Amino acid sequence: MNYITEPARQTPVVAETEVLVVGGGPAGFGAALHAARMGRKTMLIEQSGAIGGVATTGIMSHWTGRQDGGCFEELRAKARDCESEQVINPEKLRILMLDMLQEAGVEVQLYTAFSDVVMEGSRVTGIITESKSGREAIACRMLIDSTGDGDVAARAGAPFEKGREDGGMQPMTIMFKVAGVDMDRAMFFWGFEDTVQLPEGDLQTLGRRELPQPAGHILLYPASLPGVVTVNMTNVIDVDGTDVRDLNRAEYVCRKQIPEIITFLQRHVPGYEGCYLIDSADVIGVRETRRFEAHYRLTEDDIAEARVFDDWVVTKSNFFFDLHNVEGAGLDANGEYKAFQQPAPYTIPLRSFVPRGIEGLLLNGRNISGTHKAHSSYRVMPIVMNMGHAMGIVAALCIAREKAPLALDLNELHDALRRTNVAP
Repeated sequence: MNYITEPARQTPVVAETEVLVVGGGPAGFGAALHAARMGRKTMLIEQSGAIGGVATTGIMSHWTGRQDGGCFEELRAKARDCESEQVINPEKLRILMLDMLQEAGVEVQLYTAFSDVVMEGSRVTGIITESKSGREAIACRMLIDSTGDGDVAARAGAPFEKGREDGGMQPMTIMFKVAGVDMDRAMFFWGFEDTVQLPEGDLQTLGRRELPQPAGHILLYPASLPGVVTVNMTNVIDVDGTDVRDLNRAEYVCRKQIPEIITFLQRHVPGYEGCYLIDSADVIGVRETRRFEAHYRLTEDDIAEARVFDDWVVTKSNFFFDLHNVEGAGLDANGEYKAFQQPAPYTIPLRSFVPRGIEGLLLNGRNISGTHKAHSSYRVMPIVMNMGHAMGIVAALCIAREKAPLALDLNELHDALRRTNVAP
């Protein structure tokens, strides 16, 4: 490989903040909101032009799983005038989330990409960004990595793993919407095991046979607009969301599948005979990449047994093991969908958010420390939003008390969480 040596240069420090949140998806939204509500000067940067991540730019259909209390419950309550209990209205959600951040006093900077981390020894002290304004630096006292892929933690040198033991990661998807659906006759399929017997055969079996591989399953959800259905059926495997060339290949594969999927719906699914494409996600949905080594690795047994940790920070989480097939369409053999019976909601400990060997940095969202299977449960948007809620409060307390996260008084931390409707 050839290299170019860049000349040394000075990068202007354009902002200094107490809490810096990198990534404006559901996890980053929760973190910035609650760090600011704790009275800390807070800044959030996001590479796209919208807050919300997969919920907005990814036009996700609905909130999956159950997450009671905290930031998610507040957002859903405020959104009820523009969406149902589960169905997401992405356009209205973009505005609502921005309004909430503005009201809390968060400085939001969109169209700004994370480029590198600034460190003093093992401590993160800021980041380098790239934007239309050029290469700039932002200094901070606490940084919350809400990038999903853990880009900040990786640049800081925190150890991580990807996927299952052989490195295989869950597939990626581009969500899209079709209009022209006869909603009186339309069928919806919320899970891989949902199907219907048609004259020509079982619908999911037809999908495996006729849809372009590695697509092959049927997932259809009602949207927030009349006659519109959100489709979760594009599928690409053997791709790494931390590799830009893989992301480009995944984008092309999924977009090429869309016309064939629509033809399949028109041919086979009642109510979809006249459907047509009206919208597709601005970004591809990446389910799984880096999971970092922290002071505790959350396991599937912790989730299945509904363990309550002494250092809980996320509570009342409830979701099955939603492992999309690493090798093709449908549910992975190790996933558990309708057969999984959660005895009680589970908690997530503070230790899973604190990367080993790095100071001044908190993990947040699907990049926390957990197993491949456990990740398939905690990665969903309602749960990661409440992860952010907790990390915003943790970061604020670290600054107020001048302590590292694991040195905080757990009673004080739990009191702060309880005041914001988070408790086991």
